[in-house]
Amino acid sequence: MKIKVTQIRSTIKRKDAHKRVIESLGLGRIGKSRIHDDSPCIRGMINKVSYLLEVEDVQGE
Repeated sequence: MKIKVTQIRSTIKRKDAHKRVIESLGLGRIGKSRIHDDSPCIRGMINKVSYLLEVEDVQGE
């Protein structure tokens, strides 16, 4: 299964660790989306910065 991760809030005035997580997810600006495999590693990163992201399941990929 895959998940689509979209950044919906800015990283301005956020912790450096959270900025690095956003960068490692392949995001960097509001509205940018990436599709990732649904793995525990990716889920952990998403949970850490969930207040900056929107997550949805992707079917058929």
